[in-house]
Amino acid sequence: MQKKVAIVTGANRGIGFEICRQLAARDDVQVLLTARNVTAGQKASASLQEAGGDVHFQQLEVTDQHSIRRLVKSVADHYGRADILINNAAIYLDSGLSVTELDIGLVRQTLETNFYGPLRLSQLLAPLMQRHDYGRIVNLSSTMGSLSNMRGGALAYRASKAALNVLTRVLAVELQSHNILVNSVDPGWVRSEMGGPRARRSLAQGAETAVWLALLPEDGPSGGFFHDRQPIDW
Repeated sequence: MQKKVAIVTGANRGIGFEICRQLAARDDVQVLLTARNVTAGQKASASLQEAGGDVHFQQLEVTDQHSIRRLVKSVADHYGRADILINNAAIYLDSGLSVTELDIGLVRQTLETNFYGPLRLSQLLAPLMQRHDYGRIVNLSSTMGSLSNMRGGALAYRASKAALNVLTRVLAVELQSHNILVNSVDPGWVRSEMGGPRARRSLAQGAETAVWLALLPEDGPSGGFFHDRQPIDW
């Protein structure tokens, strides 16, 4: 059986780690757990291996073009294919800040991680997917980036997630002829380092729809925005 190769960014903790755990519980998926911090990433990967998962670690800094290229080369050399890309790595630095208080450098930093990183990874991994006419790209977004739900504050984070949703829509159209499905997911307010202990949803709940989108059949949706497997407004 040819296993699917799944790449998950920012996966040493939180939702990313839980996505890896759920994917690794399957017999037909091998998981490439990526993280910026080598020690944390290796520890996370080892814990999933001990649980029986086919999981391997690869260092990745999503804001570094050279790091992204090293990852893509490693995937091509060792696996010869990339079937699933889950763009999970993200930062949220402007909570509680108004537009008038916001430093432009913080906006750039947020976009580098939350938008440019997924863009670069999608650009470089899509050809590996096209080679086998199969791919699933899942972008971890948020309703904070939804224009139908736009409010004040957190401009940098909101703009980055809105841009990520645009990437989802454009990629879905451009890659549709190669059986590559591209979707955004809002995991909700999850108990993680970013979400905090007061969040209502568990990591398992936050990760479940992303995993579902990563394993869609050929007739599955593409170019959509989902929460708990249901489409939501852009």
